[in-house]
Amino acid sequence: MSTQTAKLVARIAENLPDMSGPQMQGWIENPKRLKQVLSVLAEIPSDPKVWKRITLGTGIKDADGFRRSLKDNNMRIGDWANDIIGKPAFSVATEKMDVDLVVVSVAELGFPNGATLKDIYASAKKRGLELCPNEVGPQLRLQYKDQPKDEWFVIGMEPIADSVGDLGLFSVEHDSYGLWLDTYYGYPDRVWNEYYRFVFVLPRK
Repeated sequence: MSTQTAKLVARIAENLPDMSGPQMQGWIENPKRLKQVLSVLAEIPSDPKVWKRITLGTGIKDADGFRRSLKDNNMRIGDWANDIIGKPAFSVATEKMDVDLVVVSVAELGFPNGATLKDIYASAKKRGLELCPNEVGPQLRLQYKDQPKDEWFVIGMEPIADSVGDLGLFSVEHDSYGLWLDTYYGYPDRVWNEYYRFVFVLPRK
């Protein structure tokens, strides 16, 4: 085995998602699917790159402060984002701090056919990424004023329960109506398609 092949095999083994014996056997016995999976895994970055650096603890102290700032910047907030930002689980840094963010798709995390949220988070953790503090959602919205139209990200964070008990994740979007702070359902077993892109924190070394 060549050195290059050995490195590729090691990369693939390191990035394979956790799965049962029957699931692994299914991959092996289906050459078409195995080829698709291997092609995606071979493209997974071994060293995640910082996409954007933002600042937390900017002086906005609570939900109402974020609501005002979003309005002042002509940004929109979805009904459920407006709801969960006011919950006790939403927290704000008391001191200014910078965080480095990485954007990665479900496919790039090793799931070419989609995955549950809990598996997405587990795979991100294996790659050295961390969940975002929930303040990242509104702060990224405020600090990403030049977001291209039709771009959207889901914030990889601990879900926050809304007023009817549904779990929500912040999302940062730009559609034909403008710049949004919105939400997606954040249930651990919800399956996300391979093209969804998540924001995680890359810890500083």
